[in-house]
Amino acid sequence: MNLPNKLTLLRIILIPVFMGVLYWGFSGATYVALAIFIIASLTDLLDGKIARKYNLVTDFGKFADPLADKLLTTVAFIYMMRDGVCSPVVLCIILAREFAVSGLRMVAAGAKDGKVIAANMWGKVKTVLQMLSIIFYFFGMSIASMSATGAEQGVRQILVISISMVLCWLVAAVTAISGIKYLWDNRSFINTAK
Repeated sequence: MNLPNKLTLLRIILIPVFMGVLYWGFSGATYVALAIFIIASLTDLLDGKIARKYNLVTDFGKFADPLADKLLTTVAFIYMMRDGVCSPVVLCIILAREFAVSGLRMVAAGAKDGKVIAANMWGKVKTVLQMLSIIFYFFGMSIASMSATGAEQGVRQILVISISMVLCWLVAAVTAISGIKYLWDNRSFINTAK
């Protein structure tokens, strides 16, 4: 297994750790969860760069890399929904796009030629925007609670939550566009599916 694939596996392993930290919610859990999420996000940046630079692109990487991204960001958005920041509608759009794209990938892989469809530019933009929105929320909430009085802390948190809500709706729009583009660009697999 090459280095990019190991980085992808590391990202997958960090997901339950991220979940556990947020679930237990111990003192400083937000900081720890943020650090784990940033490390996991950096593995996404690194695995792609290394794979392309050293010609280490594999079918496993084409499949596992976007899957790891989907798992990581979906888990984070579920926790943001729990906190009342992410609308259930936003999460439904994200999940619908991911199921549709994953279904298309399975159809393409099972086709006569067995093609593995890599992520397109819109998918990459969607993933980066999702990760930045999640980082903003967890970072903002961590900073909002630092060295502030009760009233000031509340104002900061409301500001972070409000901006995060707007970012979530922006994520929903870009996610929907990326899904539609992905399905449209690969419609030949839908048309020829038996």
